[in-house]
Amino acid sequence: MSQTLPETALVIHRRLCAAYGCPIAYFHDLDPLSELVSSLLSHRTRNAESGRAFKALRARYPDWAELIAAPVAEVEAVIAGVTWPEQKAPRLQAVLRAVRERHGSLSLDFLRDLDVASARAWLEAIPGIGPKTSAAVLSFSTLRRPALPVDSHHHRVAQRLGLIGPKVDVGPAHAILRAQLPEAWSAQDLYDNHEVMMLHGQRCCFHRAPACGTCVLLDLCPTGQGRRAASPARATEPA
Repeated sequence: MSQTLPETALVIHRRLCAAYGCPIAYFHDLDPLSELVSSLLSHRTRNAESGRAFKALRARYPDWAELIAAPVAEVEAVIAGVTWPEQKAPRLQAVLRAVRERHGSLSLDFLRDLDVASARAWLEAIPGIGPKTSAAVLSFSTLRRPALPVDSHHHRVAQRLGLIGPKVDVGPAHAILRAQLPEAWSAQDLYDNHEVMMLHGQRCCFHRAPACGTCVLLDLCPTGQGRRAASPARATEPA
């Protein structure tokens, strides 16, 4: 009898945890508002570049209110290393301004008192904040809430494994992939799931020339099985 998608998702999680080592330490220890800034900077940008931009912003604007008040061209210059700084500079200011207007202060600490769905809905009501950013704020920040972010690597691996359909975009994938995992999972469990899926995309399931021949998930992967059937040599080619 074939496995259900939730059963397959659990097998995938366990194998990848064995391969990459769970639990995985959190890479950030930022307050939720700072995590929001960091997440907005990271869109379509390498971690090293977005990290440098965040540190530069924090150094230039010790109080996020100073970022809101700064000339947009100045903010753009500070974050010049990220992708699309000309879009991200005014978006950062608009999002922070919206937080202050809706909550009355520049803080998202109050989100810890809301359930995850309500906290994400509050964030996503602000233009410029989507499912990935809301999940990142709750999961990666000091809130440490059980939310599942899905980045491009995570999304690619999930699609190739058949956990989501070939036409499901990153945004809608969040709810689908979260629903496949146990409802009672902790913040650490969900963080681990995101991290191992992302790491697998970075280290094995590459965008081009995935290393299917060395993949611990090959027997579960219809894409890898198809590549191997089409060309045995192709399934083992290096990235």
